[in-house]
Amino acid sequence: QVHLVESGGGLAQAGASLRLSCVASGRAFSSYAVGWFRQAPGKEREFVSGINWSGGETHYADSVKGRATISRDNAKNTVYLQMNSLKPEDTAVYYCAADSFVGCSVYGCYVSQSSYDYWGQGTQVTVSS
Repeated sequence: QVHLVESGGGLAQAGASLRLSCVASGRAFSSYAVGWFRQAPGKEREFVSGINWSGGETHYADSVKGRATISRDNAKNTVYLQMNSLKPEDTAVYYCAADSFVGCSVYGCYVSQSSYDYWGQGTQVTVSS
C-alpha cells in the first residue's frame, strides 16, 4: 500500500513558479513510478508529467514541456513538480499517482490513468492573470 499526499499548491500570478510535492508512505515507494495529473474545472483529468523509479526517465505533456521539471528524492519518499512561467490555464487541482509499473501506450508514456493504483487527494493551483 502507498499513501500519497500532495502539497505546494496555492495562488500564484502568471509568470510565477510553484513547486508541488508528493510525499508517500510505504517502504516500496522508491521502486514506484509516479505521475502528476491535473483537472481543471469542467475538464477531464489530464497527464502532466511522469517519472520512473530512479528518476532517470521523465515524461511531460506538451502543455508544460519546457516549463515543468519532475524530480524525486527516494530518501525522502518525495516526488516534486517544479512549475515555472505559470499561466492561467495551469489552474487546476494537481494529483500525484503511483504504481509499481507504468508503461507506454499509443497515447504516450506514463499518461494512462488506469495504470496507476494509488492516488493522492490533490492540491489546488490557481494562477491569476
